[in-house]
This record gives sequence, structure tokens and C-alpha cells, in this order.
Amino acid sequence: MSSNIKTKTHYRTCNLCEAMCGLKIVHTKHKIISIKGNEKDVLSKGHICPKAIALKDLYTDKDRLKTPLKRTKNGWIAISWEEAFDEIISKFKILQKKYGNNAIATYQGNPNVHNLGLMLYGKPFIKSLQTKQKYTATSVDQLPHHIASLLVFGHQMMIPIPDIDRTDYLLILGANPAVSNGSMLTAPNFSTKIKAIQKRGGKVINIDPRFTETSKISSEHHYIKPGKDALFLLTILHVIFKENLFKKGHLNDYLKNWNSIQDLVKDFDPNKIEQHIGISTNEITKIARDFTTAKTAVCYGRLGVSVQEFGGLCIWLVAVLNLITDNTDKIGGAMFTLPAIDLVAMSGMQGKTGTFNRYQSNVNNLPEYSGEFPVATLADEILENHVKAFVSIAGNPVLSTPNGSKLEKALEQLEFMVSIDIYLNETSKHAHIILPTTTGLETSHYDLAFHQLAIRNTAKYSQALFEKNKNQRHDWEILSALTEKMNGVKNSITPENMLNQMLQFSPYKSKNLSVNKLLEHPNGIDFGALKPCLTKRLFSKDKKINLAPKVFVEDINRLKKQLKKWFINEETIYPLHLIGRRQLRNNNSWMHNSEVLIKGKNRCTLLINTKDALDLNIKNEQIVLVKSDVGSVKITVEITDKIVQGVVSIPHGFGHHREGIKMKLAQQNPGISINDLTNDKQIDKLTGNANFSGTKVKIEAL
Repeated sequence: MSSNIKTKTHYRTCNLCEAMCGLKIVHTKHKIISIKGNEKDVLSKGHICPKAIALKDLYTDKDRLKTPLKRTKNGWIAISWEEAFDEIISKFKILQKKYGNNAIATYQGNPNVHNLGLMLYGKPFIKSLQTKQKYTATSVDQLPHHIASLLVFGHQMMIPIPDIDRTDYLLILGANPAVSNGSMLTAPNFSTKIKAIQKRGGKVINIDPRFTETSKISSEHHYIKPGKDALFLLTILHVIFKENLFKKGHLNDYLKNWNSIQDLVKDFDPNKIEQHIGISTNEITKIARDFTTAKTAVCYGRLGVSVQEFGGLCIWLVAVLNLITDNTDKIGGAMFTLPAIDLVAMSGMQGKTGTFNRYQSNVNNLPEYSGEFPVATLADEILENHVKAFVSIAGNPVLSTPNGSKLEKALEQLEFMVSIDIYLNETSKHAHIILPTTTGLETSHYDLAFHQLAIRNTAKYSQALFEKNKNQRHDWEILSALTEKMNGVKNSITPENMLNQMLQFSPYKSKNLSVNKLLEHPNGIDFGALKPCLTKRLFSKDKKINLAPKVFVEDINRLKKQLKKWFINEETIYPLHLIGRRQLRNNNSWMHNSEVLIKGKNRCTLLINTKDALDLNIKNEQIVLVKSDVGSVKITVEITDKIVQGVVSIPHGFGHHREGIKMKLAQQNPGISINDLTNDKQIDKLTGNANFSGTKVKIEAL
């Protein structure tokens, strides 16, 4: 590079995953020179992963859409923004007049919570449609967390955060934070934090059907059979009560239904059911004793325990374990955040703490949660003609929701579909109109959701690095225009103005916080470690912590019935359990058009235990046919001893082999979609969340 070209340094938060890593980007006016971790960032301290570097690929990607597209008989054509907006709203109003307001369904994908504009302007747009047919990625992988928090602590976002920087004993179930850097837990450079626990004399115990990247650096790994985590937690609680290891502690005056828990766990003696868990009674007992005798301890359960048949029970039982051992709202235990923009307090003051099961879906009778239905029923709602039009906002549900092939067929029969997306992908290709937004480095950013889930109370605002071109629209501009045309209400407030308004209610308002104030701190502002605050933030009507909400207690009976079936016979014509897995260079169904992330060996493989492969006469790198009760895929085998026998694994997010998509790099290494095998009828019946760990499959050699 010529020495005459001046470079500048831009500081921002990466918005591609939950870790909120701070970036230091060296650039010229229109070109990125380098992307590195910001050592001075108050949260990430210089840590980044390959996804952050791929922001450059995203910015320069020639396949990324920048102007509206309309599908015609002769293919896609570019149209103006006004033409697109007018046609969309006209069609919506015609269809709602003909079929009713609920004829339109909406889906908000995972990127919504990573984008400031989508977070602030998505809800008003959806509200303008006046439809009950609302779906989000929440019911793909995290609905049990919200329902447990709502029913135990009184607010859907009162989600306990493991205080990993100060704990002495970390019990991990169904999570791989060495790769994810936390999920429903913002903790950049999690691997270093695991090592720090051990360095100060603590222990990290990992429970998983697969020996993961987290297992490699943990003190112990215990293999568990998929879908049996609720049994494991109940046996741990059984031991704790049987041996009087419980501690009522500092929250004693706030706890209710203690005796109900003690009665519930009596039937779960590990000696009787250890065979179904895959962990011996001796090991269960040792974990229970070590957890309760550690100076501080915390149990953290995430995706693997959330996306199963008893996901709701699992997340509730994790909360119960932390509560009955006096490890909640306590340093080193499960704590609660107090972020600069406090969504919990602001919504709580308005009485908007969350709702559950006020009404049910037309098909499958699935429960409502805070005004939305579980996405597992979306395809049926369309196929049975309850939904005639569909809006997908930053989502790719064909790849990310159960039985994606069925949803794909459903989308084909819609009378009208709109996709707000930057790519012509597996879902948006079914749209009649695609509205592409600016993204990444072209947008300003404040992480509303993940400051609420971070291991420290921090705040950071990032300005856009590059200006959008004249043909582009920000996500908030698109949503504002659609909302105004739908209900006639004009919103001229910018995201920055909204942030300023919310900062007026900050628990740190003595700091005179504002967007300008945050701009003075490009590395972020650190308000300190998490502090005990639960008793002042309980939103239950009686200001109590409900250890035993009725719906969870009743769901124990469903588990007992299933346990009897497991005792009789677990064998079926589909003898293997299929689980997913996360990879460092994957970002759900996104970012597969980045050369940085997609290069290298094939990562979309079927992991299978060495003994299972031998029994099936399957060799390494052989292509096999994997069949479930809803579909089949061909995939390359990767034989390993690091997965429990009887279990196979496919990473989620792949499947770019479908025709009609415009992502060149993604199609060079398309992989297969695990959700061409998962069944939309297999759900957690309590919450409605998808049951991805319940997929049974068989394998045929080709």
C-alpha cells in the first residue's frame, strides 16, 4: 500500500454472535485493511473469532442484494423502493380484507436480536399488521429459558447468568461455550475463563453426548444419553435432598413451594434410572456432593437441554438446582444483570413481563408465548390455509426450523410473501418481493439483547463505519416505511434518538449517559461485575420466587410416563439418535458466502461412534444415506470415539444445495440441512419448543 494513503481506525462491537467482541478495524474511506480484536475493549479484552474477520467478506460480497427484487414469470427484476412498499402494503390490505388480519404471518430470525434497527422497529411494524400469526427463532432454541424465567422469577428476561469469573464449580449441560463463547450468556473468550476456574482450584464439569471442544479443557466430561438431561437433574436433586445437602440461604424469605420440590424428586433415585441417563449412580452422587460443598457453584444449561422433549423441565430444573443450593443471586453463582439500557426494568414498569398459553394455535394446539406461536406449527398453519401471506424478517426458516422441506412446500402455496433479507437464499427465493437492508459495517449498533445477558455490566455504541449508497435502505428505514403505509402513523425518530430516550431510565443515570457520552468511550464503559439484585427485580405478583410452578410440576407426570416407555423398549426402526453441533466458523444458516469462513475441509459431516460404524460396516469418509421418519439426506461420514455410542451428529445451518439461490461460495460447499431430517411434530409439549435432540435415524451405506 502506498504510504500516501491515510488510514483510520474504527472501533465497534461485532454483531454476528452473542459474544459482543470488540473490534479494531483499520481502513481507508472505502476499504478494510485489517480487522483485529480490540485489546482495550472493556468486555472482550482483545478476543475475536474468525466470524469477525468475515465482516470484510460480508461488506464486499457481490452476491449481497442492495435494491428491492420482484419475482416475475421471467425471473427476478429490480424495482424501486416506493414501488416495492406500495405493492406490499396493497397486497397485505387486500388479503386481510378477504381473509382477515390473521391471514398474514411473520417470522423474525436470529439476526433480529443482533441488529439495533430490527430490534427497535420490528415490533411496531408487526403490530401494524394486527395479526396473531407471529413466529420467531425463540421457539427454535430458547423458549424454555424465557418461560422458566417468567414463571419462576416473574419476567421472561430475568435469565440467570453464570458468574463464571468468580465461581469455584461450573456444571455445564448441553452447551459448548468454548465454541459459542456463551449462548444466552455473553462471555467472550470463554475458554480462558474455564482455564481460570481450574487455575484458582475450581472444577468445570461437562455433561454432553459428545466430547466437545469444551470437554477438552474441562476438568471432567461425562457422556449422557440425548434427551435424558431432565432425569439427570432430578437425580442430582434427589441426592441433595436425601443427604440433606440443600441450603435455603439468603433467599429463604423469598422462596415458595420448597416442599413441593422435595416431594417431586423422591421418585428419581439414580440407582433405579441410571441406565437411561448413561451416568452411573456413583458419578451422579459425586457431582451432587461436589456441587453443594463447593464454596460457590453454578449450573449452566443451554441449547442441548433446551431443544429436547423435556426442554422446559430441564431449564426449570437448572434454576431449581441453583436456588436450593443457595447459588442464585450470589457471587460465583447464577446472577442477574443490571445493564445501562435495562429492558427488564423498563418493560416491567409497563407490566409487560411476558405471557404464556393465553391462547393456542389453530393447528396442533400449541401454546402462545408473549404473543407468538411456536414455529414448529408454521408450516401446518400455511398448509391448512390459515395463513395466506408471510413476512420473513432476517430469517431462513427453511434451513433453521424443524422439517424445513415441509415448510418449503408450504411457502410455495402462499398467495404472497415478502422477505427482508440481504441474500436470495433458501427461504427468500419463495418471496414475491425481497427487501435488502444495509448490514454489518454500514449500520450503527448497540447490543440491546446481549448486554442483558453479559457476565459484566457494560455499555458500548458503535457508529457505522461506511456510508450506505443512495440505493440502499437501513433496516429501520424499511420497517418505518412499511409501518407508516400500513397504519398511517409516521415515525421520524432515529435509532439514536430512541437510545437516548432509553438511557434516561438507566440504572446509571447519574453518569449522564447518552449516545454522545458512549461515543466518548470507543472501548465501552464498564459498570462493574454483576451484583446481587434479584430481590429488587422480582416481577411476580407476590414478589416471591416460585420454585414449583404448576405447569412444570404437572409436566413431571409426562416425564414419568415416558420413563415407563423407556423401561419397556427404546429400540425402534430408527436405532440412532441425531444431535446437532456448533462450529466456530459457522453462524447458523448465515455467513456461508464468506471465503474466510467456508474455506478448508468439509465440515458438514456425520459424526458416528467407531463401534457403530464397525457394526454398520461403514468406513471413514464414506457417503451414507441418513433416514428419519420425515426425510433422508446423503452425507460424508466422520468416524470418532468422541461421541457416545448410539448417537450421530450433523452441524446445523448448512443445506445450500437447493436451486434458485444466489450465493456462489455457499453452493461450492453446500452441505446438507439437518432440518431435512428433524420432525416438526416432535416438540417439547410443555413449551412448544422444537425437539431437535429427539430425532431418531437409521443409516444405510451407499
